[in-house]
Amino acid sequence: MIDWEQLSFIVTVVGLPFAIAVYLYDQRRERQNDEEEIYQRLSDEYAEFCKLIIENADLRLRTQKHTPPVLTPEQEERRLILFEMLIALFERAYILVYEDDMSRQQRRLWQSWEDYMRDWCEREDFRTLLPTLLTGEDEDFVAHILRIAAEPVAAGAEERGF
Repeated sequence: MIDWEQLSFIVTVVGLPFAIAVYLYDQRRERQNDEEEIYQRLSDEYAEFCKLIIENADLRLRTQKHTPPVLTPEQEERRLILFEMLIALFERAYILVYEDDMSRQQRRLWQSWEDYMRDWCEREDFRTLLPTLLTGEDEDFVAHILRIAAEPVAAGAEERGF
């Protein structure tokens, strides 16, 4: 028959590691839920930004990437404001989501933001305004988006045989 001391030993040997494993699993799930919630909030903000793009369709921000249209001073002002809002959103995403050593799930969440950045950096007018737009922003973010902005230029040069 098992006495209380033996039962206590069994519970300690089996129960304690099990409790630690359950705790670590819960912590990991909670961290993953927090990351997904942050991603969802940022995605909602980007969707709101896209609504502004639709409201300002005359700026042709989604169609004329390589040859931006000639804009009036008022349109240029609206475009600059929209680009400033976009940079603020990209910086927030970078600060909240990007890490040097990301898990597979974190990398998947981050990749969509890099795709957005790459897409916008293909715009000649956006790239041209980047130095102004990035004044005072997080230096790691600035380095990251400038590296992305250099990609289309390099890819275009390769296509042209340079």
